[in-house]
Amino acid sequence: MAKAKIRIFKPTDTSIIGMMENTLKRNWERPCVTNYGTGESYTYSDVAKMIARLHQLFKQLGIEPGNKIALCDKNNAHWGISFFAAFSYGAVVVPILSEFSIEQIQNIYDHSESSLIICGQKYAESLKARILNMADFSMHDEPLSIDMDAFTDLQPDDVHFFREDPDDLALLSYTSGSTGRSKGVMLPYRSIWSNCHFADEVLDFKPGDNTLSILPLAHMYGFAYDFFFAFCIGCHIHFLTKTPSPHIVIKAFGDIKPVVVIVVPLILEKIVQKQIFPILRTRRIRALTAIPILKRVVYRQIRNKLYSALGGSFYECIIGGAAFNKEVEDFLRQIRFPYTVGYGMTECGPIIGYEDWQEFSKGSCGKVAPRMEVKIDSPDPENIPGEILTKGTNVMLGYYKNEQETLETIDEEGWLHTGDLGTMDKNGNIFIRGRKKTMLLGANGQNVYPEEIEDVIMTHTIFEEGLVVQRGEKLVALVYVSEPALERHGLTHETLLQELDTYKRQINSYLPAFANLAGIEVLEQEFEKTPKRSIRRYLYK
Repeated sequence: MAKAKIRIFKPTDTSIIGMMENTLKRNWERPCVTNYGTGESYTYSDVAKMIARLHQLFKQLGIEPGNKIALCDKNNAHWGISFFAAFSYGAVVVPILSEFSIEQIQNIYDHSESSLIICGQKYAESLKARILNMADFSMHDEPLSIDMDAFTDLQPDDVHFFREDPDDLALLSYTSGSTGRSKGVMLPYRSIWSNCHFADEVLDFKPGDNTLSILPLAHMYGFAYDFFFAFCIGCHIHFLTKTPSPHIVIKAFGDIKPVVVIVVPLILEKIVQKQIFPILRTRRIRALTAIPILKRVVYRQIRNKLYSALGGSFYECIIGGAAFNKEVEDFLRQIRFPYTVGYGMTECGPIIGYEDWQEFSKGSCGKVAPRMEVKIDSPDPENIPGEILTKGTNVMLGYYKNEQETLETIDEEGWLHTGDLGTMDKNGNIFIRGRKKTMLLGANGQNVYPEEIEDVIMTHTIFEEGLVVQRGEKLVALVYVSEPALERHGLTHETLLQELDTYKRQINSYLPAFANLAGIEVLEQEFEKTPKRSIRRYLYK
């Protein structure tokens, strides 16, 4: 049975900004936000005072509720404080991915019609904008800054924030654009509120619990749960301010011991494929796992080590943001690792589907989330893939200044067309079968889903990244192999090229004839990716 959850929010908590106000009052002396490894840390009372100071500055700058304030920097405590201040002021927050180029950041600032951008110094030097430096909250090229001596005597009863209309615009989130140009997703307050209530319904967070913020805060998946929801509960949020390499991530998990692990598939895949699979393929371990009783012992030890490597204090590991490698998922299932795969998109702020790990159906991405509906646009939703449609409280208002794209995405009945192809079984489990935009048409009219071919390609651990493209009527795999991977497999670049035909035959043996590869090409560099580590497919032909 699924674990019983302790609800923190009350049915009467209908205002998301009211929930922010209440968490500051309830958790006044608790630690709130900390930069991991630096010692910089703020309590909830510290954050409340910083919010009050920033509200005062916003008024001096002539910013009013409903105006837009952009944020751009790597994850850090001041990013969190900046967001809390702008959001509770009633401003529309425009989070901008720090990995975007200066030109992209400038375009988003201009397109969003922001009144102010709070950003790191490295961006401030190049942007043409009204800028508040995130590091010290001083105005760039203006003689204004927050008064650090103000509100030092602020008490919990003094905290009073703006109250929102649920259908008003709260967040303008620009998509990372793995299949095209970025779009401004208009998320209303009701979407943020509903996502927080969903998390309270299914996750067991308590005030004072530790969370680790790894994913970009300008991406809704990373923003919603181990940051904003965690704040509303009264958790202690730790920001990983460095690039999340497996080594750094594992150390941070071990030190912080978060109560839930929220990751994109790539993080778990790298740990399993690079650190666990090579051990399982040694002669000694293969001999042990050939004996059922010893296999159970080996797998239990591996599960315990993997669980400990991720902090050892979490109820479940929630995976989302991209397709999950089937071989890795099969292995996690075999060792009974507590994982689940969710389904969402920026346009839903983000959640659409989820299931507790103990009830989760392998290969799925959960069941429809509370306050949402899902249907498959197919004559036989259980067996024939169709576009996944969804509607409900979480759904966006539309795309900013892009009525045509909005009309193409949300139909007259309010169904959001996700662009994902899927099926749904009789128990309500949702299965992603591919992207509508990435679906390829075979020579004889068959639907070819490149993600399914890529899963087969990635069973060969020599390939670290893979992508299938169509050239005329032929399918070609583009792959990337690093020098360390070549060394682990006892190959050179030249001998790898000699083995490609063998790999191709092996891969094709697992595929229907219409999905067979005509060739494999090795790239010299990694694929270009979005900040959530999805390959930018549209760049490769």
